[in-house]
Amino acid sequence: MPHITQRRSISLNFQHKSISDVVPRTFNLDCLFVNPPSPDGEVFIRDIHRVGRRSREKMIWPQVEMAGLAAMIYPEKKIELVDCIAEYMAWPKFEALLEDRKPKYLVTNVTAPTLTNDMRVTFLAHKYGTKTIAIGSHVTPMWKETMNDYPTLDFIIRYEPEVTFRELIDNLEAGVTDFSHINGLVWRKNTEIIDNPGRPNIENMDDLPMPLYHLLPMDKYRIPMIKGSYCFVTTSRGCSAGCRFCIKHVMWDFSVRSHSARRTVDEILELKRLGVHNVHFYADLFTVKRDYVMDLCQILIDEKIKVHWTCNSRVDFVDEEMLEQMAKAGCWMISWGLESGSETVLKKMHKGIKEEKTRKALATSKKFGIKNWGYFIIGMPGETEETIKETIKFSKSLPLDLALFHIAVPYPGTPFYYEALENGWIKMTKYEDFDMDRSTVLNYPHLSSAQMEQWAKRAFREWAFRPGPALTFLKSANSLSTLKDLLTIGVSHFKWVGNSTDI
Repeated sequence: MPHITQRRSISLNFQHKSISDVVPRTFNLDCLFVNPPSPDGEVFIRDIHRVGRRSREKMIWPQVEMAGLAAMIYPEKKIELVDCIAEYMAWPKFEALLEDRKPKYLVTNVTAPTLTNDMRVTFLAHKYGTKTIAIGSHVTPMWKETMNDYPTLDFIIRYEPEVTFRELIDNLEAGVTDFSHINGLVWRKNTEIIDNPGRPNIENMDDLPMPLYHLLPMDKYRIPMIKGSYCFVTTSRGCSAGCRFCIKHVMWDFSVRSHSARRTVDEILELKRLGVHNVHFYADLFTVKRDYVMDLCQILIDEKIKVHWTCNSRVDFVDEEMLEQMAKAGCWMISWGLESGSETVLKKMHKGIKEEKTRKALATSKKFGIKNWGYFIIGMPGETEETIKETIKFSKSLPLDLALFHIAVPYPGTPFYYEALENGWIKMTKYEDFDMDRSTVLNYPHLSSAQMEQWAKRAFREWAFRPGPALTFLKSANSLSTLKDLLTIGVSHFKWVGNSTDI
């Protein structure tokens, strides 16, 4: 099985220099950053280091990492960010926008379940002479296949994109045609596809410029149970846990690098200046560094910064003192990666958590008034119909305010993917089927993809269609807008579950 090695880190001492325009200008815009339109009108989640998926909960993710990438060439370059998902912008409107802008460079985010759809962006842009650049968790491991299949894609940036992107733009502007010296870049040399050596991770995250939050359509971003818009604030990259299904290790490996607490506060204050008072601390594992969390919370408390925030965590990376401090600092909900109620399945996925830890963490969170959102996966190696029943029973016994049941998907580049390939578990059709909210390409000898899909629906039906969760869900509506959002989510899940057969 291929081994995913850990890349060493470097100190980023990157000075922004004035870029001279040596290429004759025939473009109306220097660089357009694109979160492509939805393939079918549904809300899709995309981000640089996450898997793509259909969002049954209708949660629209802010393109903060893309806004951070844009900051690498600002203010020297005329830039624009278009978030087609947030704007509900369909292809005809995007095509008209592209024709009007005619960007010199275009950067697009690409995920497995929307691959063909996303690559349409590069096809449309090429007729204007635009250089096209793709980033993301799919093109990083599947760079060769992607470049071969989509000839209108000029470049792929693998792993952390910021420094590679800036160097690429500098070299393109200087008229360079040989890019062999730019680490982390995949490019075309005549008919040959060249994969340059990887780039070491950025050591000090504070060296990166603040994302250009003003480029984002803040009024469009939504998360269940909050009134008004929200935004992400990236706090760290990397996770030291070893879950075999996780795509984040493909992008950042197992190293953990955090912003300083003060930098995080500065970003919160910038968002408040823009009228945003709801924040999700965006990290692979927010609580991975206890000192950072405690310092951040203390600053928010001492400086009386009123912000309502959420985060993710593992049950083995929190304690009572931390949760109490988080609640005092404005945390109102934690998303927990719980995955399974079966100890056998948890061991096989290298999750490393125990039932007693889960119960204690969620009970303590509730004690301090923090809501619990649990994520579960149906269909990991070792799963049987009996272990799925264990997970359903376990989920119903926990103090959860929300629960989502996803279908296991072996995303390319993960250890789970290589394990599935070696064992012949993958029923390969098309990448659009790599969508944990809709379908899976997995087929075990004892558990088919169709069975897993039906079990995921049954799990949600059994958890949600009880008096407790339904009442909690409706009580969360603190305004007409949140009530409307919650009803939309409810209808979406009713349709999804209703399209199932009893097992």
